[in-house]
Amino acid sequence: MRRAIELAKLGIGKVNPNPLVGAVIVKDGRIIGEGYHARYGDLHAERHAFSRLTEEAKDAEMYVTLEPCCHYGKQPPCTQAIIEHGIKRVYVGSDDPNALVAGKGIQTLRKAGIEVETQVLKEECDALNPVFFHFISTKTPFVVIKYAMTMDGKIACDTGKSQWITGKEARSHVQETRNALMGIMVGIQTIITDNPRLTCRIPGGRNPIRIICDSHLRIPMAAEVVQTAKKTPTIVATVSSEQEKICALQKAGVKVIITDSTDGKVDLRDLMQKLGQEKIDSILLEGGGTLNQNALQSGIVNHMQIYLAPKIFGGTGKYTPVSGTGVREPDEAYLLTNRKMRTFGDDILLEYDVAKRRAE
Repeated sequence: MRRAIELAKLGIGKVNPNPLVGAVIVKDGRIIGEGYHARYGDLHAERHAFSRLTEEAKDAEMYVTLEPCCHYGKQPPCTQAIIEHGIKRVYVGSDDPNALVAGKGIQTLRKAGIEVETQVLKEECDALNPVFFHFISTKTPFVVIKYAMTMDGKIACDTGKSQWITGKEARSHVQETRNALMGIMVGIQTIITDNPRLTCRIPGGRNPIRIICDSHLRIPMAAEVVQTAKKTPTIVATVSSEQEKICALQKAGVKVIITDSTDGKVDLRDLMQKLGQEKIDSILLEGGGTLNQNALQSGIVNHMQIYLAPKIFGGTGKYTPVSGTGVREPDEAYLLTNRKMRTFGDDILLEYDVAKRRAE
């Protein structure tokens, strides 16, 4: 199963909004076939493994990280292939929450006389697909807030300059995250101030879909994200109905999404619903303090990546990771759970899941 997990990871950045899945076929203690879901629309892991068999699979065992599908989609049911090849036993890692599967795949195999053992290395298999599990259950993107800050809590100098807070190793890891998640979202002030490209700089990597929250359509037509929109998918979310600007952006290749308004700004909950309809399953939020605060307050955040650099900027604290008025009482704080800590060079990465607040 650990080999199947390794294989599943080869699909990172290529299968969204499908899950990462790996499969290994074993006969008489020998691996006779292995596969993974390599790209959205391509063979599922089980069928990929069957396509690479070195000998007949009758009476062999299969290890698969996610419950085999039992319905027709872009590919036929994997349960059908398992039955047809005469597999005698299947070891499954994660349960599939997809309503089209959700236990039906396991039931189909057992009805065909195949032994099925579930929850094999479940925790490790589940860790492959938090994005898929969230998206298939809610139809909204899995949102990750990422920011880098100094040891005194600054995300920029008082001058506004922020390149670079972290070192090369940490910045390389950010590119891996951009490749893994389907979208990247920033606020309009980031576009105006930094004019970023918001692309993935890993050779052979996938550029995320760029999403700019721009309530009043202040985005300059000369911005990099507008000028390159015909090459890299770009969405501007707004509450404005200024047709001249909307038409100009559309002509440049930008998709404009008009959302509900909350206090005259883009309603992030409504935006997540609309992005889910676009089959965008995950978003890396690289905004400033205002967008981070609005995202946390709206309850759309699932996970946080916080890079800590061994530096001190000093100053007034004007550039803080989460701005706004903040919470009124300590017990209203946004709670973070399931801490993970890694190091990249001299920098530290802290990762947390965001606990849902009772009011939500």
